[in-house]
Amino acid sequence: QVQLVESGGGSVQAGGSLRLSCTASGFTDVCMGWFRQAPGKEREAVAAFRTGGGSTRYADSVKGRFTSSQDNAKSIFYLQIDTVKPEDTAMYYCATGRYTGGYCYFNPVYYNYWGQGTQVTVSS
Repeated sequence: QVQLVESGGGSVQAGGSLRLSCTASGFTDVCMGWFRQAPGKEREAVAAFRTGGGSTRYADSVKGRFTSSQDNAKSIFYLQIDTVKPEDTAMYYCATGRYTGGYCYFNPVYYNYWGQGTQVTVSS
């Protein structure tokens, strides 16, 4: 059974940094996505990658500021958020879906396991 638990959210001032964690279990080589959802907006992907290796895709809105990494020994996945902006305020989720070859998609429909989310609030 796949389990995903996010942590690390909180309140931060614009320009600051935050590191989110996703403690994961129950899978080996899958697609993992980091998503966020702001009030009144659709859930959007900010990063997607294959947990078994390969490059990470980032949404244009976060390129250069968000960095995904993983600690394989601890099965923890990280999302480093630098130079945060008020528009980064959202609930952040990690999610997994089957890896079927090629790249991992941004569309949430391809992800079937989700964590409970962690809130990030950026003040200006």
